[in-house]
Amino acid sequence: MLNSKNLNKKTFEERFSEALTQIPLYTDEWTNFNASDPGITILESLTAFETLQADAIDQVTAPVLQNLLRLVGFSARKGKCARLLLAAEHVQEPVYLPANQQFRIGELCFETNRVTLLNTGHLTGVYGKRDGEFFDYSFLCEKELKVPGFVFGEHPKVGDSVYFTANMLPEPGEELILYMNVADRYNRNDFPEKGRNTFAEIKWECYTEEGFKEVSVRDYSNCFLMSGEIRIRMPQEMTVPHPDMPDGSCMIRATLTRADYDVRPKLVKVQGFLFEVWQKKTLSSCTTFQKPGSARLFSDLAEEGYVHVYARESKGSSYRRYEYAPTPDAQGRYYDLQKEGYGMHIYAFDKKRHGFAPEKVKNSVRIVAYTEEMMRKYAIGTVLGYDDQMLKLPEGKVVADSFSIIAKRLDESGEPIYDFVRPERSEEGNLYYHLYEYEGKICIEDAGAFIGAELFIGGCATTDGPDGNIRSGSTLTTRHVPAGIRFTNPGVGTGGCFRERIPDVRKRFVDDLYTPYTAVTASDYETIVKKTPQLCIHKVKANMDEARNRVRIAVKPGTDEEFPKLSDIYRKVIEQELENRRLLTTRIEIIPPVYEPVNVRGTIYVKPTYENCRQQIEEAIVRQIDYVHSDKNFGDVLRFNEVFHAIEELDCVEFVYDLSIQPQHSNQARLKDADIYPAENCLLCAGTVSIEIDVYVK
Repeated sequence: MLNSKNLNKKTFEERFSEALTQIPLYTDEWTNFNASDPGITILESLTAFETLQADAIDQVTAPVLQNLLRLVGFSARKGKCARLLLAAEHVQEPVYLPANQQFRIGELCFETNRVTLLNTGHLTGVYGKRDGEFFDYSFLCEKELKVPGFVFGEHPKVGDSVYFTANMLPEPGEELILYMNVADRYNRNDFPEKGRNTFAEIKWECYTEEGFKEVSVRDYSNCFLMSGEIRIRMPQEMTVPHPDMPDGSCMIRATLTRADYDVRPKLVKVQGFLFEVWQKKTLSSCTTFQKPGSARLFSDLAEEGYVHVYARESKGSSYRRYEYAPTPDAQGRYYDLQKEGYGMHIYAFDKKRHGFAPEKVKNSVRIVAYTEEMMRKYAIGTVLGYDDQMLKLPEGKVVADSFSIIAKRLDESGEPIYDFVRPERSEEGNLYYHLYEYEGKICIEDAGAFIGAELFIGGCATTDGPDGNIRSGSTLTTRHVPAGIRFTNPGVGTGGCFRERIPDVRKRFVDDLYTPYTAVTASDYETIVKKTPQLCIHKVKANMDEARNRVRIAVKPGTDEEFPKLSDIYRKVIEQELENRRLLTTRIEIIPPVYEPVNVRGTIYVKPTYENCRQQIEEAIVRQIDYVHSDKNFGDVLRFNEVFHAIEELDCVEFVYDLSIQPQHSNQARLKDADIYPAENCLLCAGTVSIEIDVYVK
C-alpha cells in the first residue's frame, strides 16, 4: 500500500456500459435504454455512487501511510530549530540578556531560550605540557590568526596535557562552553552518541582552592578529533587563579589517560565563554511560574506591552484571567506590575487587597507575551466538534516544541476559564489535535469537553528550518546591549530542519531497504567497512578466497601517514562491526595494504615552444600510477595504454618515442602484456621515473 496502483480501476463510463449489457441477463421486459428512461437515470446514479465508493476505498490517506510506516519502524522526524553557539567580544562589564533576545544575520533571526549572563571572562592562553616541558599555543586564541597547532605534540602519549587559561571562570556549578576548531583533514565517520572513544580518553580538571579537581565534561570534539563544543561543569569548590600564572589566570587542565590516536589532534582555533541561541522568531511566549506570590519575568517580548496573565486558584483547575489592577485596592482578579529596567517585569498577586490570588499548586501562573503582530490575529477559531476539524494558524513553519493553544470556555456560573493545550496530548476529556507545522494548521481529532470553546494562540514561534544551519565565522547583530560588543559564531549552525513529510519518510524507508545490514555481496562488505563508526577509511576491497573459503577484505586507513598501515585498533573495530553483519558460516580476514612502487622509463619528444615540459610529463605519469592518493582501488590493473595516452595528450608533447612501466617487486604485482596486475591488497605508487626529454625539430 505504500506504493500501490489499482490496475483494475474503472471509469464511470466503463462501469455504466457493463451495467447496460447485463440488463438482458436479468429481465427481457426492460427494453428502453435511452437516457430519458427513469430506470436508466437510477442506474446512472447507482453507478456514480459505486465509482465514488471505489475511489474512496482505493485512496491511501496520509494517516494510513503514516501508520503503515510506523509499523515498520519509521516515524516522521520532528522539526528542529537550528542551534548556534555565540561568542561575545569586548564585554566590559556583566550584561544580562533576557529570554527571547533576538540576534540577526540578514533575514534570519536567532534567539536566547532563557536569561543569559554575558560576563567579562575570556581565554588568555593555551599551553601544552609534554615530558615536563611547556609549549605555548596561545596563538590559537587569536581571532585573526589561523595557525594550527599539534597541542599534544607529534606523538601523543598518556600523561600529556593541555592547559586552558582564562581571566576568570564561571561560578561553582555553572557551565563553561568551549569550541574547538579542528583541522578537517580526513573523512572520519561519525562517533556514536554513546559509547567509548576508541582512540583516546581525557581527564578534565579545574584549579580550585583545594588544587586541581576533576570536573564533569561533555566532549563533542571527541578528544579533539573533530570540530565541536566542550561543555565543562564547574566544580562546587571556588575556582582561584593558579599561583604559577604571572597574570593571575585561572586554569583548566585536560590530560590524556589513553592515547591511541590514528590522527594527531591538530587545533586551528579555540574559543570560549560561549552561549546558545536558536534560530526562531518568537511571536508569543508562554512562561510558567510555580510560586503564586509573584512572578519575575525577564523577557524582551514583554516590552511590547501585550501581556496576558493566567492563574490557577485550586489544584487541577483551569486557569482564570487576571488583569492589571487599575487602583491599589481594586477588587477582582488583578495583579500589580513593577518594572526594573529593560525587559524586567514583576507580577505580584495580593489576595488581601484584591480578593483573588493564585494558589500554591503546580504551574500556578502562566504569563503569555505577544508581539503586536500576533496580538492582531491570535484568535484562530471555535471548536465545532466534528471529526478532523481543520483550523488555519496565523503563521506557517511553526516550532512544535514551543507551540500551545489557549482554549476559552465558560464554567457553570458563566465565567470564562482557560486551558493551555499542547499538540497530541491525550488525556481524558482533553482537546486532542495534531499540529501541521510547515503548513501552519491544526487538525482537531477529538474535541473532548471543549465543544464550543474559543481557541487562541498561546506560545508560538516560527523557524526557517535548514536555512538556520549557517556557516561559521558570521557576525550577528542585536539590540539593547552596550555599544562595542560583537557577536560571532565559531561553529556552524546545526540541527535545523522541518518536520519530515510522509513522502520523505517513505523515501527513507526505501533507502533503508537497499542499505546493507547483513553482508552478502562484496559491495555489502565494502559499504559496511567504509561506514565503520569513528574510523577514517580511505579504500576498501573485498574478495572471496575460494581456496581457504573465506572473505578477505583489504583496508587502507585515511590517516596522516604517507603510506598508512592497518593498526590493531582499526582491525579490531572493523572485525567487531562485521561480526554482527556476517552470515553465520562466513569467515572473514582483514588484510593490511601493501604499497608497490612502479618504475617508469622512456624517451619523449616535446615541442620547442613549451617550458617545464619535464615537470608536466612527470606529474602526468605520477597521476596515472599513484593509487595511494587517487580513486583507484586495490587490485586495479594499471594499463600501459592509459599511461601512454596521458603523456601523449599533453600539449607540450610531440610524440612518445619509447616507454616502459615495471613493478619493483614481482611478489606484489606482476607484469603481463605491458600491463601491471597488482595483488588484491596492493596499491601502486610512483617509484623511479626516468624520462629522457628531447626537443623535436622538423
